[in-house]
Amino acid sequence: MRRLRRTPALRSLVRETHLHPCALVYPLFLCPGEGVRKEVASMPGVFNLSIDEAVKEAESCAALGLGGLLLFGLPAEKDDLATSAYAANGIVQQGLRALKSSRSLDGLVLIADVCLCEYTSHGHCGIVSKDGARGLDDKDSYTIENDATLPLLASTAVSLAQAGADIVAPSDMMDGRVEAIRAALDAASCQNTPILSYASKFASAFYGPFREAAGSAPQFGDRRSYQMDGANLREAMREIDQDIAEGADMILMKPAMPYLDVIRAARERYDVPLGAYQVSGEYSMLQAAFQRGWLSPDRAILESLTSIRRAGADFIVTYFAKDAARVLG
Repeated sequence: MRRLRRTPALRSLVRETHLHPCALVYPLFLCPGEGVRKEVASMPGVFNLSIDEAVKEAESCAALGLGGLLLFGLPAEKDDLATSAYAANGIVQQGLRALKSSRSLDGLVLIADVCLCEYTSHGHCGIVSKDGARGLDDKDSYTIENDATLPLLASTAVSLAQAGADIVAPSDMMDGRVEAIRAALDAASCQNTPILSYASKFASAFYGPFREAAGSAPQFGDRRSYQMDGANLREAMREIDQDIAEGADMILMKPAMPYLDVIRAARERYDVPLGAYQVSGEYSMLQAAFQRGWLSPDRAILESLTSIRRAGADFIVTYFAKDAARVLG
């Protein structure tokens, strides 16, 4: 079998799994202001960007041939009802309009994350209700209200679609959110806007750096009552079944590398477009190894992305998108 491994040309000819820049999606974190480019301490090379800087970053992504951007927002103000998430002049809505006005970005798909955690004062992905007279400092004194959250998610999705999002991507993990969003989009004459559902999103330790980047850490408790238990593969398939039945056009698996078996199981079971999110913790631990000289950056980046692609992902959301595109040429 080594005969076909002798030269780079032979290895390329018989390679089973290929990476292409057009299948990589780069996350952007939009923040208020002008000329802002603030590096995230736990994510070297990742920045909170004002809209003018985000447009410049998007232009570099387009020049590299990336497939798309996934947009998150850091609002100027937060409240219990996440009002800034669905405001017409919200930070991501403003960013979408600015990005859409640039003709040099026509080749980039703009995906808008739909969640409330960045916009709520408490940092949870849904409406919080207090139990009795106890305060929110008591970890057992609150409930994340599923059904009360759905209208806010639907309003957020419509607002983002009307601002120019090519795809809306609910990541909240409320039951029934895809059906509510689809109905709201259709009613608002946004019936051509696809839904990319974070159908299988696990309550993971690998989200920590993202919560710093997006300012979305819960102020109390955790998200285990709505995000999935990491031990449950069969439940992940039921989550995906439900979201596809409700109208999801695409699905996203999150995290990626610690859950390659879940990606593979989904790929074997479903024929809809399937993406995977190489999350902040995956990025940061590799960056830590690069900074210490323990791993070769170019090789490790491509190997990690190839593993996700080989498991079955059609496209990959990754903070390494630009680095990978440069290596791939």
